[in-house]
Amino acid sequence: MTKKKKKQSALGKNSVWLLAMLLLAMAWELYSSDGDKGSELTIEQADPLMDVVIPAGTPSQILHYPGFTVDFNPEYHQPNWVAWELTRAEAQSAESSRKNSAFAPDLSVEGCATLADYKNSGYDRGHLCPAGDMKWSQESMDACFLLTNMSPQDHQLNNGAWKNLEEKCRTWAIRDSAIIIICGPVLTDKLPRSIGQTPVPVPERFFKVVLAPYANPVRAIGFIMPNSKVAGGMQATAVSVDEVEQITGFDFFSALPDDIENRVEAECNFPRWEKKN
Repeated sequence: MTKKKKKQSALGKNSVWLLAMLLLAMAWELYSSDGDKGSELTIEQADPLMDVVIPAGTPSQILHYPGFTVDFNPEYHQPNWVAWELTRAEAQSAESSRKNSAFAPDLSVEGCATLADYKNSGYDRGHLCPAGDMKWSQESMDACFLLTNMSPQDHQLNNGAWKNLEEKCRTWAIRDSAIIIICGPVLTDKLPRSIGQTPVPVPERFFKVVLAPYANPVRAIGFIMPNSKVAGGMQATAVSVDEVEQITGFDFFSALPDDIENRVEAECNFPRWEKKN
């Protein structure tokens, strides 16, 4: 009787061990099949990668909207930066649709621009977090039309290289499982122009940095675009993240391990981003 019980116990332990190994193998197969996730860098949450360190004394109010985060500057009446993660599923979604009538001020935010500021100003209400990235949720779509997510943009930029880069980012998100995007106006420039009664300063330039944390190897790239027609298109405006940091005074992607951060922020390899995998 005792030997039989021991044998049954051993069989039970073996069964549990085999089941655990099977579940582990299945989990790994699912995880490894999702693009290149985990190939070099494993991150539990994307949130730390969207943190931006800005110079002390910069007017700043952090606003958490569905799908994206805004660091709003109440003195300049537009964001210091806007950050969001764009996943493959979100980039492919068409659950919600754009409604131009949805433009509105965020009345809860001090210093928010008004619709009247932009009316007949000659500048577009330029999305920083684009509507095309928020199609996965009507709530997120509606939030991205708040004026706290806008800067005055020349129409040739808004409907040209800036729009093309937004579309390219969606392609990159689909290819790389997910990307982190941070963008905004360059507020360290002299800004001689403004619109509206508020008034809202008109940026001379805009920046965007993109990180593919699950690619193998991890990669990043930056862009500095003039607030006008862009000669040569988006590729002509590609720079390293280090260069964007020098221009803006911001520190991006500090949650990365130092060796990876130093490597990817020094790179500017647009052709590598254009590859299919």
